[in-house]
Amino acid sequence: MEGVEALLAEARVFLDAHATRTPADAAFVWGQGSDGVSMFEEGSLEEQLAVVAREQAWAAVRFDAGFGWIDGPVELGGRGLTRAHRQAYAELERQYDVPMGACLTIGIWMVAPAITRHGAPELQRTYLPGLHRGDVLACQLFSEPGAGSDLASLTTRAVRDGDDWIVTGQKVWTSNAHVADVGMLLCRSDPDAPKHRGITCLLVDMHAPGVEVRPIRQMTGGAGFNEVFLTEVRVPDAHRLGDVGGGWSAALTTLGNERTAGSSGLGLAAGPGPFARLVELVRRYGDPTDATTRQRLAEIYAHERITTWTLDRGTAALRAGQAPGPEMSIVKLRSARKHRAVADLASGVLGARVVADTGEWGTFAWQQFVCGVPGARLGGGTDEVQRTIVGERVLGLPKEPANP
Repeated sequence: MEGVEALLAEARVFLDAHATRTPADAAFVWGQGSDGVSMFEEGSLEEQLAVVAREQAWAAVRFDAGFGWIDGPVELGGRGLTRAHRQAYAELERQYDVPMGACLTIGIWMVAPAITRHGAPELQRTYLPGLHRGDVLACQLFSEPGAGSDLASLTTRAVRDGDDWIVTGQKVWTSNAHVADVGMLLCRSDPDAPKHRGITCLLVDMHAPGVEVRPIRQMTGGAGFNEVFLTEVRVPDAHRLGDVGGGWSAALTTLGNERTAGSSGLGLAAGPGPFARLVELVRRYGDPTDATTRQRLAEIYAHERITTWTLDRGTAALRAGQAPGPEMSIVKLRSARKHRAVADLASGVLGARVVADTGEWGTFAWQQFVCGVPGARLGGGTDEVQRTIVGERVLGLPKEPANP
């Protein structure tokens, strides 16, 4: 098998030919460049579509060069190498100025693993190459207005009709739904079975008749989340993941990978530059000699270091071929605390500047971050869900009583 260093040598040639390396020691300078500070990339629909187009174009170039699905099977367009090879390439690519690929995250890191583990061979051939090349964009049709953290309480119904399912219901807080080609849907196929056992997982064509996507305007001003209404949508049984009534297993596969993909530290404190921005903000608009402020900065830095080290442990486990473990829930909890601490400190330092645009560089831009923090605490599982996972799987506490 090709070694990691041989792959990286080839990858450097490819990346040098197609992208610009980002300086590793680029220092933050107040007043230079964009002052944007946000939890999520948001913009108008036209701006979002332009970003999606760039990310898809880069994904196609990368896939065609043999770096799009490094640990995937050769017969499906992969390279047939290991997770360690894939992780090594990902770390190298982060040193270059290339599109982030946010629109591909759900498809590659959450939906594709579920298709790989629970999908029939024909379904894998249909979707997996396109998901990794960027030809197919995906979303998760999980949460509902009456079933958020208690996901298994979902009520979207799927009724068997010959070789098809007829699906009716509503999903909410669906990222990517407005650009997705396929949705991974959890629906109730047996209302009389215990709630975790009456769920079936289907792959839904997001362009099919009966699928309606409505954007949700958030307090950040963006509309990256959506409501999805399904009205007698016909889905072939061949597009089922796992057994009838066994959709909860597919959901757990996806949720485990979601925490892996989404816990790497969104937003501000993801490196020395962003943290330097916060320190400089305190110097300019706060009191850097105040003991309480200095303590809060130290706590934010500690949160970041602990998050990084814990994530490194999880990454090492993934490289070794292990499934995502409870350490990703610890990362998610720690990241949530860090983001809230950053938002609280920035808001306290800026005062009215965080809600009123005075035109001063590096001030009003923080409102995007502050308003985005609550959503980041919910995405990928609430704090309460993560604490339950840690309590049961790390501390060995008794499992929560199962609801009927």
